[in-house]
Amino acid sequence: MTDNLFEAQYDITKKTKLRKIYEENKISIFSAITILIVIFVISSIYLKGLEKERIVLSERYIKSKVYLDNGEKNKALDLLKKTVLASDKTYSTLSFFLILDQNLINDHNELNLLFDHLLKNNKYEKELKDLIIYKKVLFNSNFAGEFKILEDIKPLLKEDNLWKPHALMLLGDYFVSKNEHIKAREFYNKILMLKKINKSLRDRATSQLILISND
Repeated sequence: MTDNLFEAQYDITKKTKLRKIYEENKISIFSAITILIVIFVISSIYLKGLEKERIVLSERYIKSKVYLDNGEKNKALDLLKKTVLASDKTYSTLSFFLILDQNLINDHNELNLLFDHLLKNNKYEKELKDLIIYKKVLFNSNFAGEFKILEDIKPLLKEDNLWKPHALMLLGDYFVSKNEHIKAREFYNKILMLKKINKSLRDRATSQLILISND
């Protein structure tokens, strides 16, 4: 009997303490619950918005390809540029590569602005980012000066990566086209010094070295 009375008193005391804690902190508790609900609602709306936006971008990309198949390049280009500027790392990148592959823009400055927009406004995985940088340098190698080429390609030369051998080959070929064989030889030799390198690249670098040595 005494034990039951003790347990009953303990329960009442415990409930009283809990109620006191609740009364003292109920504003904070309700505020926290309200904030969590608001965050959940906003997150849901945001995610649904992103999903709808990606659907629009995918439809726009497909439509631009249909325009290209029908020979309507201006209409395709208009949609592709809008998709690039939407800063979606999948469809913006696909759209830009399509612009490049189809030679839809001849203005070098405009293309460089689109390159820079992609690199600045999308969080790419390293290999994809390096690929875009490589494509930018490859594009600019036809008309840009040595300083810009070397400045833009720096990220690919800092450490070993998938695109470093290709970047070195590009630089070697660039200087060969300028008849600057000493500089070209430097980059071809760097390719041969790499530990992990594709055999075809190694063979090509060796061939280029032999070729310029005979000049």
